[in-house]
Amino acid sequence: MSLPYIDAAALTALMPPAAAVAALEDALLGGQDPELDSPRLFAPLAAGEFLLMPAQSAKYAGVKVATVAPDNPAKGHPKIQGTYLLLDGEFLTPLCALDGAELTLIRTPAVTALAVKHLLALRGAESAGAVVVFGTSLQADRHIEALHEVCGIRSLVVVGRRAEAAAALAAKWAAKGLDARAGDAGEVAGANVVVTATSSPEPVFDGSLVRDSAVVAAIGSHGLDAREIDPVLARRAAVVVEGVGSALREAGDLIPARSAEEWEELGLATLSDLVNGRFVPAPGAPLLYTGVGMSWEDIVVAGRAHELFAASGDRVD
Repeated sequence: MSLPYIDAAALTALMPPAAAVAALEDALLGGQDPELDSPRLFAPLAAGEFLLMPAQSAKYAGVKVATVAPDNPAKGHPKIQGTYLLLDGEFLTPLCALDGAELTLIRTPAVTALAVKHLLALRGAESAGAVVVFGTSLQADRHIEALHEVCGIRSLVVVGRRAEAAAALAAKWAAKGLDARAGDAGEVAGANVVVTATSSPEPVFDGSLVRDSAVVAAIGSHGLDAREIDPVLARRAAVVVEGVGSALREAGDLIPARSAEEWEELGLATLSDLVNGRFVPAPGAPLLYTGVGMSWEDIVVAGRAHELFAASGDRVD
């Protein structure tokens, strides 16, 4: 059997941000339950570690096999690489393989854009307005793209650990016609939307500066020893997470502010609650979405990409 392979270029062409957001939204409206996700599995390797993310949806089963090699960038190789294997959900027959790194670069900002879109709707906002993005990586760049395509950005400020990298990313978007510039952490005081896409182990801005009317999306921390926002903001805000189980296991943005038991007692709204209209926040507080990345997101986007790829006759124009 010859297994079709959807490479990075084809996957990007098939699933622009709006298409990925629509697939995720359709899945949540159709009953996809993130709480049924299997925890991701880590296995050590001499040069790093394996990351295994199995999942199933209404139609498919699948698993992302990724490798994380911390020393790779210094040697001219990607830190994260991987492949996604998509299977038929009934018979578990392999259907196709997809570029795993590109899949992650598509689905992560799509999930964020989906959350921000619905949080802005709760504010009655027609666009994201003034946006501050922390981070200068490809993931930060893709978040800007997704937010601009799905929500609309009036102005953009990029904040980075290295001033030259922030200036370069801002210049890229300015060249595309966006009002964009580099700035500093104090810029959050004037932001309608703040996005953190960093690998910082400590908060990247003062949470007391965030407007009560603002929307914040923190998506870079993955583990209880990493955090991008401070406890001040976590306690001030009305919080939405991808899934309760994954948040309590891995959301370093939340656990320092309150214990897992306290969050469970208070109750955490989920992305499913938000998309299905079950999240009604109290007025007078920022809206915070924090994500750690979940397997159901991969399979939803991979499944939609497979369908589009098959419909195209194995061609992407």
